[in-house]
Amino acid sequence: MSNLNQLLLNFNQKQNFNYNDFYVSESNFYAFKLIDTWPKWEKKILNIYGETGCGKSHLSQIFISKHKAKLFKENQLNNDLLLKLKLYENLILDEFENRTDEKLLYSLFNLVEQDNKFLIINSKKPIIDKNFLLNDLKSRVNNCLLAEIKVPDDELIFALILKNFSDKQISIDKKIIDYIVKRIDRSYRKISEFIYKLDELTLKKKKPINLKTINNLLAGKIE
Repeated sequence: MSNLNQLLLNFNQKQNFNYNDFYVSESNFYAFKLIDTWPKWEKKILNIYGETGCGKSHLSQIFISKHKAKLFKENQLNNDLLLKLKLYENLILDEFENRTDEKLLYSLFNLVEQDNKFLIINSKKPIIDKNFLLNDLKSRVNNCLLAEIKVPDDELIFALILKNFSDKQISIDKKIIDYIVKRIDRSYRKISEFIYKLDELTLKKKKPINLKTINNLLAGKIE
């Protein structure tokens, strides 16, 4: 693995959303590049999508720290909030699952366009796949910029595991990390669960990190 001192994405329970703690790989490069190069976007609305735990929240916090923005959850969106959003140049709609009244969502899109704002929408699935009924809203959605955070590649998985143990000053053989990378599920949630359980075993139960322990964890034989 190369460039492990680059930006690192941290899966620890104590989340760290610093710029220098986000690891960039092929899986998330495009989304990171857009966040890093604002306002040089082709469009005003960016939809970042990917599974839970892939780094959308981390990217949002990087954006906020670099460029300032108002972040709000989908369940917070209402007419009163729309009025307050006029005060901000950059907006982040987090955890979007299309549970909002379409007219209200369309009003948000109009606000962005009319007031020359920027909007980031975080979702698990691409917003263009949502089954909108309002034609005007469909048109606006189809004009969004899309950035997918893909399933983690080998380099990213390796970096996540190595960084986790380096932070705790725990020595782990890189051959064991390679072994894990080849066998673990390509899922941010599964990787996060694996690291958490391995932490529990090594730090609290003082078990050694060896292939037997790793295999039992990967097979789900250790809870």
